[in-house]
Amino acid sequence: MSQFLYIYRVTAQSRQEAMGTPERAQQSMQRWMKWMADLDARGHLKDRGQPLENTGKVVRGQNAVVDGPYTEAKDLVGGYTIVEARDIDQAAELSLGCPILAGGGSVEVRPVMKMDM
Repeated sequence: MSQFLYIYRVTAQSRQEAMGTPERAQQSMQRWMKWMADLDARGHLKDRGQPLENTGKVVRGQNAVVDGPYTEAKDLVGGYTIVEARDIDQAAELSLGCPILAGGGSVEVRPVMKMDM
């Protein structure tokens, strides 16, 4: 089994629509918890990860620190999860149940490179 990183991307508008009221936020959280519990029960959840704030910094070169994420970016990185799967195809298939997809978001599936040190 290999590890894969799910990077959750969503537009600010889609995020607002999904979380705009306490009721919608609670429903969204319940869908996320159910999906995560299913991944865990099936032995694929390695690290639940965390949601990310909308703010941050971007560091480039030696002295360039700017506010981020970039204003021209359409999608915000909303969070991440690490799963275990047989291969990237299975990891992508497992992501199909992610609640972010129903709200217009996407899941970027990236293999975690194994490094022997």
